Amino acid sequence: MSVKAFMTSDVVSVEIPGNRDDVLKILKRTGISGVPVLKEGKLVGIITRKDLLRKAEETQLGLLMTPDPVTIGPDATIQEAATMMVRHSVRRLPVVEDGALLGLLSVADLIAALAQMKIRDEIKGIYTSQTFAIWEETPLPLVGRIMEISGFEAIPILDAESTLQGIISERDLIRHSSIEDMVEVSDFSNGTDDDEWTWESIRDMHTISYGISKIQLPNRPVRTAMVKNVISVPMNAEVSECALKMKRARVDQLPVVNGDKKLVAMLFDRDLIRALCRDSS
Repeated sequence: MSVKAFMTSDVVSVEIPGNRDDVLKILKRTGISGVPVLKEGKLVGIITRKDLLRKAEETQLGLLMTPDPVTIGPDATIQEAATMMVRHSVRRLPVVEDGALLGLLSVADLIAALAQMKIRDEIKGIYTSQTFAIWEETPLPLVGRIMEISGFEAIPILDAESTLQGIISERDLIRHSSIEDMVEVSDFSNGTDDDEWTWESIRDMHTISYGISKIQLPNRPVRTAMVKNVISVPMNAEVSECALKMKRARVDQLPVVNGDKKLVAMLFDRDLIRALCRDSS
């Protein structure tokens, strides 16, 4: 099973120099998590949702992107691709041959491959991750900060009775974000640090105004942006079964519940593809 059989050939990309706002529009419109960055037709970087949320005030693509991304050839196996993604903690691999970008292989593509296979390993204790949840009234800007600190791409949402109500992901945050233009004012004084209001101190005061364009999340409860129809799996679910659920629902994660339907863990696609690494060993 080769990379070229599962990669996406019709790749959406951006060129340097370019506009951050255009990248945001692409991610909102398509729902994809990242785009390759080209310069004069050559691959120079990758820009992801995480980059936009983490560097909310940055507008230059060259400073937003991750430069010199890890790449793979079209004839490599998907097992080799999975191993590279796990080792380098990336969600996508540009497929390059003789310097030319042929396509993009994502974690979702590997999940599609897993869905075709018959891997019957149970997910419990092997592929599941410990997680935490947040209250449904948590403001979206705080949710974005929590995601940045924790490193999770998706977080379960609970109500006051600890019942699972939904999931919030980076994709949802990007969909609800907007570009906000504002003016910052800074004062620079050449005077002393005392509080004397003299003509000299007033004369030596300089004011500088400058514009900032920033990606902003609305100050609304997370329940207004979360995905409510959550698909969950039991702790004894099998690898290929879970991959098929992810593929059909087009989600990156599945909550794992116990016999009482209580949340106990999360199954992320990035962890599930480790089954391909085990398959290649």
